[in-house]
Amino acid sequence: MATPHIQGERGIFADTVLMPGDPLRAKHIAETFLEDAREVTSVRNMLGFTGRYRGREISVMGHGMGIPSVSIYAKELITDYGVKRLIRVGSCGAVRDDVAVRDVVIGLGASTDSAVNRTRFMGHDFAAIADFELTRHAVDAAAAQGVPVKVGNLFSADLFYNPQAELFTLMKRYGIVGVEMEAAGLYGVAAEFGGRAMTLCTVSDHILKGESLPSEARERSFNEMVEVALDAVLRDDAAGAA
Repeated sequence: MATPHIQGERGIFADTVLMPGDPLRAKHIAETFLEDAREVTSVRNMLGFTGRYRGREISVMGHGMGIPSVSIYAKELITDYGVKRLIRVGSCGAVRDDVAVRDVVIGLGASTDSAVNRTRFMGHDFAAIADFELTRHAVDAAAAQGVPVKVGNLFSADLFYNPQAELFTLMKRYGIVGVEMEAAGLYGVAAEFGGRAMTLCTVSDHILKGESLPSEARERSFNEMVEVALDAVLRDDAAGAA
């Protein structure tokens, strides 16, 4: 049955959901990549759609901005709608010299300044990591499509406008591949409730170099990343069936 944040009965979502932060990006993915896509939820204008990609049923739904927002939707999708795989497709900032705008980064893990995973893990540190098989298939999909990727540790920040500018230099020292706002929460929810999760991001700007992508290039890079995510799902299906 419907939740406070998602309308509709169980069965309206496929077992795999791609999740951009922006609900209009969800609409774009549905219209661009899915056949026979239909809107299945629109509570608070957080749009969700279900359609088919190369014959495989796939859903896409926005998750909003920040760990609290993504945590609500991820939890309800898993526990109330039976979703098994959640793939965040978003954007991030870079801090490392070898990560450039337009690169795709895959979050093998996610550090954070949020306390949510300590809260769910009884005050202890929780290693928020992506599902290995999904990650491996995304890396293979990117290689097959000729899309450059960096795989490593993301930093999921609670503050977009962080007053501690020196933190970004520290992230660079520790090898952070991308700074975003949701992956650590998504991975914590997946671990708690038995889902499988992964995060892919396009690098939209370089925080320390002051570089950013123009809007047209940003859209093109986003589409390339979505194709990697969709191919990863098909590869994951094939591996599971083998």
